[in-house]
Amino acid sequence: MSTPLPEPRKTGLKEKWSALSRGKKIGVVLAVLFVIGLIGSILSPADPEETTTASQGATTTVVETVSAEPTAEEAAPDPTTAEGAAEEDPGEEVPVEYRNALRSAERYLSTMPFSKRGLYDQLTSEYGSGFEPDAAQYAVDNVEVDWNEQALKSARTYQDTMAMSKSAIYDQLVSEAGEQYTPEQAQYAVDNLPD
Repeated sequence: MSTPLPEPRKTGLKEKWSALSRGKKIGVVLAVLFVIGLIGSILSPADPEETTTASQGATTTVVETVSAEPTAEEAAPDPTTAEGAAEEDPGEEVPVEYRNALRSAERYLSTMPFSKRGLYDQLTSEYGSGFEPDAAQYAVDNVEVDWNEQALKSARTYQDTMAMSKSAIYDQLVSEAGEQYTPEQAQYAVDNLPD
């Protein structure tokens, strides 16, 4: 007589999930929620109220320009600025794409440290935000950030999670394949790491 073979045990998703400890389950759920929130905040459209206000301001500016004759001072370009362009007036309208690139840059920086070059690459990447180069350049030039502190945050992450030497951290911070900080920013970070 032959004994029947036991049925192979099915290890489906339900069994795998129930085998995880409670702490790991919570970690998985939190990680998924974080990723969803990050993607949602990065991909969120411009604030409708802000867009409406901007378009109304642009209309007003056009009406004022058409109805008012420019004076000789207003018509002449400012010779002290590059290429004769007038300095940016705080009331001057910034294109929506530029403002959105700036908002996206602020969101990226609120979640993780970036170098100026790394942030630009993220903003222009088709796998990142996909902004045009001029909008991304506007964002990295106008975002309020201390690049030295960003380098220090990156260095701390390498020190804490990868147990790297200060020399290896410096190399990673300045690497074109790595973080792309300037040598001065990387040196600041390494000099200010806790021992």
